[in-house]
Amino acid sequence: MIQNPTREEMGKILKASKRIAVVGLSDNPERTSYMVSKAMQDNGYEIIPVNPSIEEALGVKAVPTLKDIEGHVDIVNVFRRSEALPEIAKEFSEIDADIFWAQLGVENEEAYQFLKDKGHTVIMDRCIKVEHALTK
Repeated sequence: MIQNPTREEMGKILKASKRIAVVGLSDNPERTSYMVSKAMQDNGYEIIPVNPSIEEALGVKAVPTLKDIEGHVDIVNVFRRSEALPEIAKEFSEIDADIFWAQLGVENEEAYQFLKDKGHTVIMDRCIKVEHALTK
């Protein structure tokens, strides 16, 4: 069963974090992934777009995969269908990142268990922008 950290713990995670890699970030301002990521960028977070289909988003050059990111990542925020999470979780476990965060409406038991078994902090079915606003 998926069990997220408490709202207080999510607040601590967000306060301690600076770099967010956004898997599935769209370059279309009408898309939720763009709006949420822009709000986080406006709040001082460094956003790294992870999407092989776009050149850039929010003024930042996109990378095709998590493995293409240089340096440490605090949060990997996922805007993809729930079925894609196991594959993204495997890639997440191979890079230097702290928190796996799947957006509102996105969750996958297999991916959750895989990451928890490896000792990772996992948040699923929560909007990072909403949690940030609630824990400011």
